[in-house]
Amino acid sequence: MENPGLTVRGQAAPFSSALRGLVNNPQYSDVCFVVGRERQEVFAHRCLLACRCNFFQRLLGTEPGPGVPSPVVLSTVPAEAFLAVLEFLYTNSVKLHRYSVLEVLTAAVEYGLEELRELCLEFVVKVLDVELVCEALQVAVTFGLGPLQERCIAFIEAHSQEALRTRGFLELSATALLPVLRSDKLCVDEAELVKAARSWARVGAAVLERPVAEVAAPVVRELRLALLAPAELSALEEQNRREPLIPVEQIVEAWKCHALRRGDAVRGAPCRRRRGTLPRDHHRFLDLRFK
Repeated sequence: MENPGLTVRGQAAPFSSALRGLVNNPQYSDVCFVVGRERQEVFAHRCLLACRCNFFQRLLGTEPGPGVPSPVVLSTVPAEAFLAVLEFLYTNSVKLHRYSVLEVLTAAVEYGLEELRELCLEFVVKVLDVELVCEALQVAVTFGLGPLQERCIAFIEAHSQEALRTRGFLELSATALLPVLRSDKLCVDEAELVKAARSWARVGAAVLERPVAEVAAPVVRELRLALLAPAELSALEEQNRREPLIPVEQIVEAWKCHALRRGDAVRGAPCRRRRGTLPRDHHRFLDLRFK
């Protein structure tokens, strides 16, 4: 019987370095991508992409015919993120940056690159900060990345006031904002949360060219108006007349809580105090307290 052969391995670093030299190298390339808004040309090699990624195998199809093949347009992925994806496909490693990792993560999810996705998730968790957290939350909600969503919510709970002032917060979708507003652990007072929700709705209204109240409708029910003192509720009611944000019925429900002095008196008017809720005299009448 013939003895089985023995697999021996050379050094991985020179091999990886050589392949890295092929990333976006027109020499021997047989496919050109046009990526991002800037329509940057990026060169690659069909056989390598196809054997490493099912997405590219389907996208590139069969071998090109004679002549110069047409460029493949990928307009939604930024060039830097696409180059990071290629680096990973060629070398099984990638250099990530805080300012672009979410774009690389998005590409990894869309292209079905699970290993790259996990590397990006680990990196995001390490560099998560106030400026990044809302953008990361949006990506997590969009692609159903549950553990990342939980991590982002926990971070926002601990740094609520700072996170609410970021551009990322103003650009959250209603679906991403809902789990934030439903949290009992936000370290922010309800009056500040109402202001933040109004700012968010104004930005959305300007972008979508829709009324503020219409944009806010999916999320304002999570505002706990009964936590506001009567004077604050009156001021909110007056502002709401000038710029509708909250349904009148929701404000009426909050007033009923004040009148009946019972937090559970009116269904649909949540009165649980959040971690950052400032004390007010009427809170002693509320039945549901933060724990």
